[in-house]
Amino acid sequence: MKPDLSGMGQAGQPAPPAVMVIFGASGDLTKRKLIPALYNLAAEGLLTDELAVVGLARREMSHEQFRQKLTDDIKVFATNTVDAGLWEKFVKRLYYLRADLTEPRTYERLRDLLAQVDRNHGTRGNYFHYLATAPKFFATVTEQLGGAGLIDQEENCWRRVIVEKPFGHDLQSARFLNRDIRKVLDEEQIYRIDHYLGKETVQNILVFRFSNGIFEPVWNRRYIDHIQITVSESVGIEQRGGYFELSGALRDMVPNHMFQLLSLTAMEPPISFEADAVRDEQAKVLRAIQPIRPEEVLSRTVRGQYGEGKVDGEMLASYRDEALVAEDSRTETFVALKLFVDNWRWAHVPFYLRTGKRLPKRATEIVIQFRRAPFILFRQTGIEKLGRNRLVLRLQPNEGISLSFGAKIPGPVVRLGEVNMDFHYADYFGAKSSTGYERLLYDCMLGDATLFQRADMVEAGWEVVEPILDVWKALPPRNFPNYAAGSWGPKEADDLIQADGHEWTKCGPESGVRNDRRL
Repeated sequence: MKPDLSGMGQAGQPAPPAVMVIFGASGDLTKRKLIPALYNLAAEGLLTDELAVVGLARREMSHEQFRQKLTDDIKVFATNTVDAGLWEKFVKRLYYLRADLTEPRTYERLRDLLAQVDRNHGTRGNYFHYLATAPKFFATVTEQLGGAGLIDQEENCWRRVIVEKPFGHDLQSARFLNRDIRKVLDEEQIYRIDHYLGKETVQNILVFRFSNGIFEPVWNRRYIDHIQITVSESVGIEQRGGYFELSGALRDMVPNHMFQLLSLTAMEPPISFEADAVRDEQAKVLRAIQPIRPEEVLSRTVRGQYGEGKVDGEMLASYRDEALVAEDSRTETFVALKLFVDNWRWAHVPFYLRTGKRLPKRATEIVIQFRRAPFILFRQTGIEKLGRNRLVLRLQPNEGISLSFGAKIPGPVVRLGEVNMDFHYADYFGAKSSTGYERLLYDCMLGDATLFQRADMVEAGWEVVEPILDVWKALPPRNFPNYAAGSWGPKEADDLIQADGHEWTKCGPESGVRNDRRL
């Protein structure tokens, strides 16, 4: 029998007793994100004392050594001040198991350890397994967990698996991975995580759209000219050359992070905030993205790779000079796309997406550019043209929302200035740093999969990307590197949007316009 999930998702209730099992517990993700996120949840009163953690990795360590390691790590990676008393209680519930993930004996030992943890901490047989491993182990670990009986759900306990990205390397591998995992797991047990959806502004997209009567009536092709989604990173590949050479910016960012943002921005109102109601509407958007024909790929997509560049007087190396990167690498570190969502709401409205490494700023923004108002009223004035209203949803680094609109500049002559209404989360609700994983781990424990990808969403995203990958593979780039580190990407990205009479909106504080700016 499946566990009773009634009443799940109620905001503010402590998560139920459980054991979080982390595969790959000696890696960066555990010390930088997962343990700090769990500590933050404990500090907010959202974890019970019946929450324990079991970490698995190849390294030889005792329970005490694991606890000491994470005690040292939390001092470095905690997002807020660590309360010594709270951490002392928390650290006693950390356990470690040296593991070979391909060896069935590992899972027998894990089963025995989990039984002991259940007895010691009253975790009631509820387990959620976090696969913070290389993707090649996803299917293997899941199959072994099934063989050991560690994902079998009963009436009074639940079992779930969180899968990190990348979920597949292309459409075929994503389908195979979905097939293999679902041989032993029900879809409702699978939580495909995307840490971007843990950000407050991402979650606020739905609240902003559907709780405010002034925006939803104009959220369509009649009033919106185009939409821009930018995910820019100022850092390079940060010692991830081996991974990035196999992935590239398109695979790494677009089918997951960027399509999640696009689908939340473009979706129809769901019938409720239940997980499948929301994800049904997201999946419809992804399936409605107009396929890019092979002959359109070169005109609707741009790829780039960063070369040397100087930022603040410091010379930055090119991508090809990074560790574990081939000297003649053809891997893209920048992508720009022009897409259309082919449905009634968004017909003929272009969606411009761009993402890249070694850009001037770290920023993630969604820009809603509205159509211009008719000019006829202003023909007899000194105003030459009207501006466009712009709504900017800023996801990082300073989460908030801004709206720009035109207003008359005081004086006897009719002159128009653009003003900006700016909302910052920190100003209104206080600044509290987080890892971005708190909400996602909490939701998994509650059984709320709203912010996690479903199998059909993953495959729909890869279906859009697949034709681009095929053409790029058949026609390797001839001009890499084609943008300098510290610039906004290759010139072709500007050409892509300027061909339609638009420009990329500046990211960061400049995306909101000062009060004294004239059109």
